[in-house]
Amino acid sequence: MTIYVVGTCDTKGLELRYIRDLIERAGASTLLIDVGTLGEASEADVNPQIVAKHHPHGEAVVFRGDRADAVTQMSIALEHFMGSRTDIEGIISAGGSGGTALVTHAMRTLPVGTPKVMVSTVASGNVEPYVGPNDICMMYSITDIQGLNRISRKVLGNAAHAIAGMAKSSVPEVESKPAIGLSMFGVTTPCIQAVVKDLETDFDCLVFHATGTGGQSMEKLVDSGLVKGLVDATTTEVCDLLMGGVFSAGEDRLGSIIRTQLPYVGSCGALDMVNFGARETVPEKYKERQFHVHNSNVTLMRTTAEENKHMGEWLAKKLNQMQGEVRFLLPLRGVSSLSSQGQEFYNPEADAALFEVLEQNVIQTEKRKLIKLKHNINDPEFSTELVKQFQAII
Repeated sequence: MTIYVVGTCDTKGLELRYIRDLIERAGASTLLIDVGTLGEASEADVNPQIVAKHHPHGEAVVFRGDRADAVTQMSIALEHFMGSRTDIEGIISAGGSGGTALVTHAMRTLPVGTPKVMVSTVASGNVEPYVGPNDICMMYSITDIQGLNRISRKVLGNAAHAIAGMAKSSVPEVESKPAIGLSMFGVTTPCIQAVVKDLETDFDCLVFHATGTGGQSMEKLVDSGLVKGLVDATTTEVCDLLMGGVFSAGEDRLGSIIRTQLPYVGSCGALDMVNFGARETVPEKYKERQFHVHNSNVTLMRTTAEENKHMGEWLAKKLNQMQGEVRFLLPLRGVSSLSSQGQEFYNPEADAALFEVLEQNVIQTEKRKLIKLKHNINDPEFSTELVKQFQAII
């Protein structure tokens, strides 16, 4: 097994070789991968031309455009190159904004748990576009990655020793129980806590906060084969996707279940709310809507019947593509603590619009079923039914 040292040797060669040498001095083997886009000769173990040949449209598309396009195309080639390898024990890189975008794109395709370290000049800002729902360790370079000096030697050296330690040191094994994913939001916490309590004896319960990245992380674990099924009771990220909130998990939400056909029990948790930041950040077109100020940085907007119909159609389309065992539970007395009777978002007509569209559009089969329950999502009876259905199909 080998630690991959990846970067643009045409501009960062000195620094990458420094990292490589320290890793090897720590007792780990390395492979230096050059993803430079200037087309220059390289003394790396793998030169840019070899990487570029892995682009789906061939080597020529990598080097034919301007630098921005070349970086984009090389990142695609690197992704496919990494996918062809079976000896990756870890990956480390160092670069500016272009190099960071190029290499982290490929890092994100590696399984969760594979050590990934990125030393970057942009690591102290918003790293979500680079990290996403992945376990990439971002380290700020302090100085620009341009030559070796008293600062860069220390920072790059720490990164090299970190990746070597990650790769060489095994994580202690724990009791081997199959892992499952569960989605939760503050307003569905009682439901998921009860489900975990009932399932944790038999399953390693991985709870994901439905904040966009949380849903993406859960889906990535499904695609990586690290979980055996989902209790996806909190699908609120769909609200933000369709209505422009801040916690969208993207169009591929639920896509991993379609691809893997893993057992899936889902529900409508927190589909009564779109999430925004501070009150003043809410888009002008929504200014007259009903809001709940959760705190100074989180404002919740109640979804309307029309919006619920839109979400119902979107969810039905996704559910109909799932070919594995699927159970989708409808909490007829409220999809969150805020939409229970007497609470701010209580609006049974709006909720009914969601349920009716799901009933009209989901194609029910022996494997795919909608189950209606006259309970709020946080009622004990509802969590008990989630557990019962999951145990039946797992």
